[in-house]
Amino acid sequence: MTNGSFFAILIGGLLVNNFVLSQFLGICPFLGVSKKLSSAFGMSVAVTFVMLLATAATWPIYTYLLQGELAYLQTIVFILIIAALVQLVEIVLKRFIPPLYQALGIYLPLITTNCAVLGVTILNIDSGYNFGQSLVNALGAGLGFMLAMVMFAGVRERLESAEIPESLKGLPITLVAASIVSVSFLGFQGLFGL
Repeated sequence: MTNGSFFAILIGGLLVNNFVLSQFLGICPFLGVSKKLSSAFGMSVAVTFVMLLATAATWPIYTYLLQGELAYLQTIVFILIIAALVQLVEIVLKRFIPPLYQALGIYLPLITTNCAVLGVTILNIDSGYNFGQSLVNALGAGLGFMLAMVMFAGVRERLESAEIPESLKGLPITLVAASIVSVSFLGFQGLFGL
């Protein structure tokens, strides 16, 4: 695989196939943790870290243990690995960055059930990526998640000071804003032939 294709995989995960804005995976933390830029960034770093670790752990396990007769165990094994990694991240944040741990609240353990994390690990296998390509895809997906979270946190911070009609305040304007941000990513379709 050439460096150009690694770049294409990275850009694909970041923009073209953005898990949140193009594939609509990981919407729960996208809507729940994007009220403040600091918590959105912290959650994004945690999700990116878990995506990379999960990919580094699940790719060899699938390739060398599950591929073939045990392939039907893929989803359950991947979920167990992701759950263990999220527990590790939770322990580290609680010990070393308590304010971020408090800010993320219930959304931190929900990374375990974040379909974007599971999605990237399964997509790596389904796309036939080798280990290096899988890590690049996970990094691109994590950075794409971060881009979506940080962009939307900026939008939501602006919405706090905007004059919004009473009928649109709260969740309705959040969903309208999310759909507009998502539509903006349709412009990346066809980029690099992805």
